[in-house]
Amino acid sequence: MAQLQSVREQRYDQIYPTLDPLEIERVRRFGTVRSFAAGESLWTVGQVAPGLMVILTGKVAVTERDQFDNHKPIGVHGPGNFLGELALLSGRPALVDAITQEPVEALIVPSERLRALMIAEAELGERIMRALILRRVAILQAGIGGPIILGRAENGDVLRLEGFLRRNGHPHQLLNPETDAPAKVLIERFHIDPGQLPIVLCPSGQLLRNPGEAELARCLGLVRPIDPERLYDVVVVGAGPAGLAAAVYAASEGLSVLVLDCRAFGGQAGASARIENYLGFPTGITGLALMARAYNQAQKFGAEIAIPDEATSLAADGPAGPFTLDLQIGERVRARSVVLATGARYRRLNVENLDAFEASSVHYWASPLEARLCANREVALVGAGNSAGQAAVYLASQGAKVYMLVRRSDLAETMSRYLVDRISGLANIEVVTGATISSLEGRDGVLDAVRWRQRGTGQEVRHAINHLFLFIGADPNTDWLKDSEIALDAKGFILTGAEAGAGRHMLETTRSGVFAIGDVRAKSVKRVAAAVGEGAQVVAALHSYLASAEPNFAGYSVQDRAAE
Repeated sequence: MAQLQSVREQRYDQIYPTLDPLEIERVRRFGTVRSFAAGESLWTVGQVAPGLMVILTGKVAVTERDQFDNHKPIGVHGPGNFLGELALLSGRPALVDAITQEPVEALIVPSERLRALMIAEAELGERIMRALILRRVAILQAGIGGPIILGRAENGDVLRLEGFLRRNGHPHQLLNPETDAPAKVLIERFHIDPGQLPIVLCPSGQLLRNPGEAELARCLGLVRPIDPERLYDVVVVGAGPAGLAAAVYAASEGLSVLVLDCRAFGGQAGASARIENYLGFPTGITGLALMARAYNQAQKFGAEIAIPDEATSLAADGPAGPFTLDLQIGERVRARSVVLATGARYRRLNVENLDAFEASSVHYWASPLEARLCANREVALVGAGNSAGQAAVYLASQGAKVYMLVRRSDLAETMSRYLVDRISGLANIEVVTGATISSLEGRDGVLDAVRWRQRGTGQEVRHAINHLFLFIGADPNTDWLKDSEIALDAKGFILTGAEAGAGRHMLETTRSGVFAIGDVRAKSVKRVAAAVGEGAQVVAALHSYLASAEPNFAGYSVQDRAAE
């Protein structure tokens, strides 16, 4: 079987374009020229790069690092080539090294000026943006770069850490001490007790023992301290489809935007195996790919995105702001307006000892990580909505068989027709209607079997299954708003528009200047396209509110605008 070409091989000219002299002149007004001696380091893994570097004279060698800190050549950049990768857009640490092979003269465009270049020089900016994105894809595909996770692939904490990095588009390497010789070498080198696994080795050299997502993110430079004195035009809480859409449109129209999310960009949509009914993608697209485009787009326009940074409370200095959000890590953020796009939390199954298996055997999304664990195995999936259907089809392509457990008598009652037809055409998906999980069996956090009961007959069935997928809906993520004076409906969704008070904008809550969009809003349409539409629509309301409320910010405007 012929080996598939890598992204670097398929799209080399797009990944490493050469700018002609006229294009370089168009870039020149956004940067400054510097000279470097031979053997000088321009970029270092784990350190923030000074900006996009267009090589004017000389040559630069670009390398990746493996688990032993050895340098693997990527290529050599010469005149007209540029150094840069997606990390530039957010000022995050570099994933590659770059060292001059001879004296070099380079045009350096810092991150904030790079965004201005992409907007002012649209055609040239498109070529640069495409190259930055494809370079990240190439790094991810190569499986080199980023932190090293030492631990067993099926370990619950390893899955948690891998899932966090994957859903945030950050490269990493997984080494299993039982099968990978390099892992054994690293354990000996750092004198690691196997009982302390998993551990993470950051590119900076720092060793983390089973870290939380926030600790890992700070070690990697994914999040930075937030200035408590800065007053943003808008803080968007939630980086799902609605939140990212609001960030893109608000930032593109000149508002200062900060986006917060406690886990990853994309929300539930980012975990979807395939979205086929989103306008403009007739062949479908994975949720992660769609949301990654929106995430990169928001950064292109200058939106700041802090992940993971979880908001824990919302308060206001007066009836119409400014607003203060407290974060779980102890920081504080101030804003002229707030957009709540917190979406929903995955609903848990009401069955005894579920929590004992949630780390490693019970899953709430179906990504390649889970598919790797389920390869050639039988799995059970509970749910009958579109997300459940998409996951069942994806898992069927990876595993031996999928038992799809549905409480209703017909999938068509809750699922789009195209998915119902696709599922019925797959021999290794068995739809079990009128079924509910009765018990789970296993030990030491590992699931051995699932039992379910058929409504009507009461018959209980047992199958040897190691992985259970739950797609049974979600509850609004609004618990943190309990002291904020934001009114909720009986189910916990945020009231907006007329239900929030007379004269309110349809997306405005009971607090003037606080808006709600997407799944968290009461009576919203729970679709990706609808969430994106609300994210775009709320920006007009933000402009109107900020214009009318400007007197409330008189004590902040001059100082904060100057800082921005």
